[in-house]
Amino acid sequence: MKRIIVTGASSGIGRATAELFLEKGWRVGLIARRAEMLDEMAEAHENAVSLPADVTDAAAMARAFEAFGPLDVLFNNAGIFGASGPIDEIPLENWEQVMGVNLHGMFIAARLAFGAMRARGGGRIINNGSLSAHVPRPGSVCYTTTKHAITGLTRSLSLDGRPFGIACGQIDIGNAETDMVARLKDQNPGMDTMDVRHAANSVLHMAQLPLDANVQFLTVMATNMPFIGRG
Repeated sequence: MKRIIVTGASSGIGRATAELFLEKGWRVGLIARRAEMLDEMAEAHENAVSLPADVTDAAAMARAFEAFGPLDVLFNNAGIFGASGPIDEIPLENWEQVMGVNLHGMFIAARLAFGAMRARGGGRIINNGSLSAHVPRPGSVCYTTTKHAITGLTRSLSLDGRPFGIACGQIDIGNAETDMVARLKDQNPGMDTMDVRHAANSVLHMAQLPLDANVQFLTVMATNMPFIGRG
């Protein structure tokens, strides 16, 4: 049985992805802060393991990875959007919170996965980037900065993982129907969105590849969202 850890597994893209992998027979480690939501998923699926932890807490994350045991894939997904507005209106504590979850937390998870995979001879790390890793939304300085940084993390892990059989790729997802996107859609009623299951299926495709093949960067998005072109 293949084994994957999903961070941010209690809701949104993380939950949709975890549920798909469970349906496909993978053993899935569920990491998020909300233990009750993870426990609910674990009660419904015998191949799910509830691992409540804050991704910014290195010690708690180490315990979660140790409890799960060997893994084949990490879906490094946990993230928050943070406050919206021009940079001079963003409180420093909000900047620090977004940096903590979206960058520091993803570094912690990747570091643990890399070490575990290196010890057992290989594995795959899939980082959740965003279209914001390419171009920003207005007023998204915190989120966009972290997602640009994740691209650098992905490239470094890809290069450094080669001697150890560790593949790393990044999925950049645009306007999947999650609670976070729903809040944005409330502010922009004409926003084009897609079913979150398309994002989950894309992660599954990346995860199922043999380790001698890698999707380095994959973009999946609502067809009509204004990412390509002008206006």
